[in-house]
Amino acid sequence: QVQLVESGGGLVQPGGSLGLSCAASGNIFSILVMAWFRQAPGNQRELVARVSNNGNTNVADSVKGRFTISRDNAKNTVYLQMNSLKPEDTAVYYCNAVTRDANAYWGQGTQVTVSS
Repeated sequence: QVQLVESGGGLVQPGGSLGLSCAASGNIFSILVMAWFRQAPGNQRELVARVSNNGNTNVADSVKGRFTISRDNAKNTVYLQMNSLKPEDTAVYYCNAVTRDANAYWGQGTQVTVSS
């Protein structure tokens, strides 16, 4: 079992920045990939960015150049730095971890609202 606890999020004006953190606990050595997803009202949950154990990252085209994902293995934490935020980035952001046995775990979600 893996537990994920997110922090960060909140209200920010367009063009502003925000950082999210996700701390993993439990069977952390089984984690292969950690990622951030988001879900806006009426939309499906979508992948924002992911980072693998070897540090390889993938970022969705919609946030490329604005969002950065990073991982601190010593702290078992993954971060999402969000810059140049737009109203369309408004969503609930979820942390995700996929383990070697192909199980997926989710955090509770944190609201990000971009509005003036």
